[in-house]
Parts: sequence; structure tokens; C-alpha cells
Amino acid sequence: MTISHLHAVAPAAEPIDPARVTSAARELLLALGADLEDESMRETPRRMAETYVELLTPRPFTATTFPNDEGYDELVVARDIPFHSLCEHHLLPFHGVAHIGYLPGERIVGLSKLGRVIDLYARRPQVQERLTTQVARWLTDTLEPRGVGVVLEAEHLCMSLRGVQKPGARTITSALHGVVRDDPRTRQEFLTLTGGHL
Repeated sequence: MTISHLHAVAPAAEPIDPARVTSAARELLLALGADLEDESMRETPRRMAETYVELLTPRPFTATTFPNDEGYDELVVARDIPFHSLCEHHLLPFHGVAHIGYLPGERIVGLSKLGRVIDLYARRPQVQERLTTQVARWLTDTLEPRGVGVVLEAEHLCMSLRGVQKPGARTITSALHGVVRDDPRTRQEFLTLTGGHL
């Protein structure tokens, strides 16, 4: 049995400079009127920098794929995969679950990779629509499956905590490719397996 290993790395971005982030966090907190001489806040700029570095550093992984020797020709779906990201407009978190599925062609992927790919693209300033299409594109490019479906459901703190202030409101986005998009029966099956939200 042949195993294919593709190293999955998010598109290159400028490297994070923790020292600059710490300095900028310090300036932001001072501009907000924080007392950084207070013992409880003295290390806050460093902690903020460490938090953003963690939230915005993608974790590369090896995309292990296998030949579809058994000729499996039904949907493979992973539901309710937790994820979080940062809204690129306000740098506030959005979080929720991803439902990811594909209809295999000649190759299948290790199931854990369906969870890893969402993190690969979520760990950067994002919008949910782009994140959805990036995950679907990765699956299409990596596996060349007969079809792909990705549905993300998320709550955005920029909508919950500020502005309209509607906690609990969830945004649903989808990206459907190949027969998951074009064949009504396959599309309905995918949507039923993922909770039927579209």
C-alpha cells in the first residue's frame, strides 16, 4: 500500500516579531489608560504578545493520504470539529464548529487531517467566508476527490460583544465542489449528514 505525504503549510506571511508585538501591546494598553505599574498588569503586554503569537501561528502538518484500494465511493464526513480564529476587522475571536466531507476519488486522507486543515487556515486574521473556501480548496487540491463539502458555523464576538450586540447569533458558510455541489442527491445527503443547515 502506497502512502503519500504532502507537507501542508499555510501560504507565507510576514513572520511574527514577538518583541514588536509586546511593545505595541504596551503602547495600546497605555493609550487605553491602563496602569502598567500595577503589579497585576505589569506583565500584561508580554502575555498579550504570547497569546497573539499562539493564536496566529499555523501548525504545519503532514497530509497523509492513502490509495482508495477498496474503491470506497460514499461520502466521508467529519462533523462538529471545533475551531477558533480572529476576525481580521476587529481582532476579536470567532469560534464554532466545522463540518467537512468529501467523496473520494483515487485517494483518501487520514481523518485527523480534516481537523488539522481547519486550524492551518484559522490561525491568522480571517473572515469566515475565506476560511471556508480555503479548507475546501485544500481538500480539492490535495485529494482530487469527486466532490467536497465544507460548512462552518461560528459565533463572532465582534457581533456578540460590540456593535449590534447579539450574543448567540451564529453565521453559517458553505463551500461545495464537484458532485457535492452539482448532484442534488449527493448535496442533500451531505447537508443531512452535517445537520441540514443550508
